[in-house]
Amino acid sequence: MKGEGKDEQLIEVVFRNGTLTVIGIVLSFSLGFLSQWAANPLLWEMVNLPTIVLFSAGIACQVKALLILIEHDSIKKRVYDRSKRWFSYGVIAVCIAVVFAVTLDFLQLKLQL
Repeated sequence: MKGEGKDEQLIEVVFRNGTLTVIGIVLSFSLGFLSQWAANPLLWEMVNLPTIVLFSAGIACQVKALLILIEHDSIKKRVYDRSKRWFSYGVIAVCIAVVFAVTLDFLQLKLQL
């Protein structure tokens, strides 16, 4: 176990810092969209539950990616790649949730007219 990690690939610290910035910006967008959607004057119904779950899961994945990148060993390529996977899952979940939210709000408004 002593020799473990000597040959492990590392990423540039500057590259890691840029990725941290991107994840922080996308996470703030996700939280902002969720906040705006929650303040929507339309009433929430059970049909909105999958959207809420997707938003929550996506944001949790993005936070997990951010927490992984904050660690000291995040310059190791395998750790960095793991954070990229978590971030990708989070972005995909939030994108699907945004589409669901907009579609459900549109349908709800259309049915009210």
